[in-house]
Amino acid sequence: MYIREMALSDHPQLIELFSCTPGVTLREADSKEATTIYLDRNPGLSFVAESQGKIIGCVMSGHDGRRGYLQHLIVSPTARNQGLGEKLFQRCLSALANIGIDKTHIFVFKDNSLANTFWTAKGWSLRKDINQYSYTHSGDENA
Repeated sequence: MYIREMALSDHPQLIELFSCTPGVTLREADSKEATTIYLDRNPGLSFVAESQGKIIGCVMSGHDGRRGYLQHLIVSPTARNQGLGEKLFQRCLSALANIGIDKTHIFVFKDNSLANTFWTAKGWSLRKDINQYSYTHSGDENA
């Protein structure tokens, strides 16, 4: 198993991993076109874990110039509980720190107990001081 930078050619395997992972919702933002834009805008900040030519984990990260954001930290059920998730997100945090981004956020669905337990166990703080609001210009809630 090794960790490497995510490439656009990984997209089909990523969609397969996203699709079979409870708690992950696929949206238009996960399309190949949207992923191309995301990776181009955030070079060197997203990673995959690969074993025997198959992607068994991934994490995407980006930033707005001030704060980092993680998306889709996913580890295949067969590769869990071996520290892979932490290795993946630590790679992102290091890459973000290298470009001057010190604080990073992740958004987790309230009903995704597995992910919520993971982030709490890793020392991440659940924010109770802010509300998150979303607006979709197109009106398509799946954007």
